[in-house]
Amino acid sequence: MDTLEGKVVTVTGAAKRIGRCIALHLASRGAKIAVHYNNSEAEALATAAACGGRAFRADLANVAEIRRLFGEIEMSFGRLDCLVNNAAVFRSIDPLTATERDWDAIHDINLKATFFCCQQAARAMLRGEGGRIVNIASLGGLRPWAKHVPYCVSKAGVVMLTHALAKALAPDIAVNAIAPGVIHFGDEMPAEIERLVRVTPMGRHGTGQEIAATVGMLLEGPAFVTGQVLAVDGGLSLK
Repeated sequence: MDTLEGKVVTVTGAAKRIGRCIALHLASRGAKIAVHYNNSEAEALATAAACGGRAFRADLANVAEIRRLFGEIEMSFGRLDCLVNNAAVFRSIDPLTATERDWDAIHDINLKATFFCCQQAARAMLRGEGGRIVNIASLGGLRPWAKHVPYCVSKAGVVMLTHALAKALAPDIAVNAIAPGVIHFGDEMPAEIERLVRVTPMGRHGTGQEIAATVGMLLEGPAFVTGQVLAVDGGLSLK
């Protein structure tokens, strides 16, 4: 695949922030975008309108909803070529007070849903000409963060899931992941973000557009690249 022109791409959690940036960028490269959302309907519809795509609602914590989602996308577009697993829950939790509900709320979306979205997407891709999957992991899946233990574990799972699926789905489907560093939206910057920016070698936070461009690179670049996790973090992981 050397171009996204005419390709059908599903982006989960595409209503806002990084997901919206990914959807808009891939649409600018010629892709047809299936915009997934759960609660942010107005924003999802706006993103779909902006990228000329279509919006689809599903609660990714429910596997039956995931099956329905991908069935509707395939029925609507007639095919599926690429998946970007962007939907995630990010939450600071004290490991000494975390509950089973806290753990499940993070893992249901960050890891379980990522796997079952990959499963359903892969089945659709294999009915066609194969395809590409990009999972949005996190620097927290590569480095331990004391205040985000369940989150880090879930994203570390996404990293291993990417490695394992790259072997399982080859040679028809390439599977890679991106591990973003500090990506900030808005004008006000919390003290913790400022601290991380200060120790980032590039001296700034990243942008949603930079993550989106990296996703595009993995979807349009050589399919010989598979099973890789690319840190897009301004060098923060080198610290």
